Amino acid sequence: MDSTVTVIAVGAVVAGFVQGLSGFAFGLVAMSIWAWSVEPRLAASLAVFGALTGQVIAAVTVRRGFDWGRLTPFLAGGLVGVPIGLWLLPRLDVPLFKAFLGTLLVVWCPAMLAAARLPRVTAGGRVGDVLAGTAGGVMGGVGGFAGAVPTLWCLLRGFERDTARAVVQNFNLAMLSVAFIGYLASGFVTLAMAPLLGLVAVAVLVPVLLGARVYIGLSEQAFRRIVLVLLTLSGIALLVSSLPVLLAR
Repeated sequence: MDSTVTVIAVGAVVAGFVQGLSGFAFGLVAMSIWAWSVEPRLAASLAVFGALTGQVIAAVTVRRGFDWGRLTPFLAGGLVGVPIGLWLLPRLDVPLFKAFLGTLLVVWCPAMLAAARLPRVTAGGRVGDVLAGTAGGVMGGVGGFAGAVPTLWCLLRGFERDTARAVVQNFNLAMLSVAFIGYLASGFVTLAMAPLLGLVAVAVLVPVLLGARVYIGLSEQAFRRIVLVLLTLSGIALLVSSLPVLLAR
């Protein structure tokens, strides 16, 4: 148990810093560390709770670029997606899901990173906002991954740094709140998890604040590069943890 507690604390610290820096990715980073030794149901609960805690802290410390008009389509899609994710969670093939998400990140993010100029979507953007929000809601319900698809979509739409962060940060806050309430209502989160939930809450506090401070000093281009690199590394970690399980079947 002591080793598990250490792994959970380390994962929360690293993921908290990344979340404070980028406005998302707590679940992706934490799960890439926890997947090796933490039981999947516990890891999913801790990821959602840790991401929610970090988003509350980040939303208070970094509030630039907020725009209801940009955020609303994502929220509308996300509120449809979260219940789907909650329904899928006990039925999901977790290694297969991780492999799919990891492949998506590893293929798409380096392609965007290598491009001289990021492609911008100008047609049908609002519909895409709703669909990205729906995908984010589903993934948030499954395990705290709400921000990955909306973040990629914001980059494709060409949102400015502060606007993209504000959309993803507040979208995550809303979706993870709904997801965690769903976890509580369904009994997915148990009283026995309370000490580890408290550990995660304490572990993320300072790293999120440090990450948010670093974010303030980033340029537009540096922010986009960091986001894409983080997503790529998260995808690699997901593949490393899932492929051996799938190949052993």
